[in-house]
Amino acid sequence: MLAALPTLKLRLSAIIVAAVAVTVGTFYLTLKALKWWPGVCGLLAAGTALLVVWVMSRGTLEPLRDITAASEAIARGEFETRVVATSRDEIGRLASSFNSMAAELAQTDRVRRDLVANVSHELRTPLTSLQAKLENIADGIEQADAETVAVMLSQTERLGRLVKQLLDLSRLEAGTVPLDRREFELRPMLELAARESQLGVASTHIEVAVEPRDLTVDGDAERLHQVVANLVENAQRYSPAGSTIAVGARRVGGAVCIEVADDGPGIAVGETDLVFERFYRSDSARSSRDGGAGLGLSIARWIVDLHGGSIRPEARLPHGCRMVVTLPGVGS
Repeated sequence: MLAALPTLKLRLSAIIVAAVAVTVGTFYLTLKALKWWPGVCGLLAAGTALLVVWVMSRGTLEPLRDITAASEAIARGEFETRVVATSRDEIGRLASSFNSMAAELAQTDRVRRDLVANVSHELRTPLTSLQAKLENIADGIEQADAETVAVMLSQTERLGRLVKQLLDLSRLEAGTVPLDRREFELRPMLELAARESQLGVASTHIEVAVEPRDLTVDGDAERLHQVVANLVENAQRYSPAGSTIAVGARRVGGAVCIEVADDGPGIAVGETDLVFERFYRSDSARSSRDGGAGLGLSIARWIVDLHGGSIRPEARLPHGCRMVVTLPGVGS
């Protein structure tokens, strides 16, 4: 019956009223009806009142004992522990909040374990290759010719990219990356990102189109350059040789829209949100065969979120993918 009361204050008030009523009633009956001594009547009334309080408060305190036991289990690392919310009062809301906290801790623990496993895998692959090459050179099986050194350099560069991306992601998640926001023109930044990306990959062509040519945006130029560079690198990775990657920017209402479109296999409908998760890969979206660690899009999303914008993939007909970044316009 007490569980139907909406607040803990009302439940405690009901227990007190019941205890007082039982005390008065017991004392009156034993004194008037049974003619017992007043001292005995008082003791009996007090004992009866304590019994009533114990019985009625048991249901109120049981959830707190459950929460205490569950908290101890969480402290031992049992993050799947949950409690049952049996009332609508403050204790019921505490139980619901506890379950939400436990769910978040469980998710954080899964992310941590996945991160350790994925980082270990990503580091082990190039390290194993480097170790094999160095052992062959040390044993005289292979010569340290230009091709072998180039392969080893490629592996060390991959390790360097992974470490840099992990540091960037860690800083972004911790909120320790301040934005140097200012108004700047997009065209020079997009053209610079295209030229830099073209240096490493000559098999694709990059076209830059900005409308109007003097389009400006309010943001951190260096960080947005990182976003575009990651999107272009991702597009190059999955674009066929000889294809064109289109990088463009335009104003849409009061916002600024930046697009990077490619002719690759595209992203499956069910993976449009998953591609922004750390280390996520799919046959059509991410792969590690050419050095991709699955962090570029995660970093891009964090930077765009810090600017108060959004990023999403769209299908490009007849095939391909278009990554669309929407940023608040100047003065927004």
